[in-house]
Amino acid sequence: MKASPEHDKQELQRVSSLSDEALVRLIVETRESSYYGILYDRYADKIYNRCLRFIPMKAEAQDLTHDLFIKLYYKLKSYEGRSSFSTWLYSFTYNFCLNHINRKHKVKQEKEQALHEQMEIEEKEIDDSEILALKAEKLKVALDLIDPNEKLILLMKYQDEFSVKEIAESLQLGESAVKMRINRAKKKVLEKYNNLGK
Repeated sequence: MKASPEHDKQELQRVSSLSDEALVRLIVETRESSYYGILYDRYADKIYNRCLRFIPMKAEAQDLTHDLFIKLYYKLKSYEGRSSFSTWLYSFTYNFCLNHINRKHKVKQEKEQALHEQMEIEEKEIDDSEILALKAEKLKVALDLIDPNEKLILLMKYQDEFSVKEIAESLQLGESAVKMRINRAKKKVLEKYNNLGK
């Protein structure tokens, strides 16, 4: 026998008063879409606003929020209750947005890579031997005179012996962008070094 609409309304009111954690357990157990609708109503605006921080275009942030809630429906069973549901959800949102941005950046980087490679061909490359031949104390002074970001990338390469790939991963840049930054930093440090005199 089917429940009356009045019964359904009372049931939804009862479920609406549940805590997030109890509501999530109920959704996982029943897979009832109307219960999921209650969770959606509680968090849709908050999630949209968080997406908007990552993606400043409203239409794209709305699409991202919609996609996130579709994925969330299938991921709810992985919530173990170790933290509050809102904390877990915001972490899920952060990772979801980050993955989205990284996918976009990857496409952008691939498009830019050809351009960077062309620029690198045109820009005279500074050979490592020119840097390695510099006197240590004078080099230290020259390093302190360049931009901290340029100093960092040179220290990663020469002091910590990071590969271009490792630097790219650490700084979340494309490998071609890293090569270009290393070359520019080498050029700057050579200029500063040579200006220091004997």
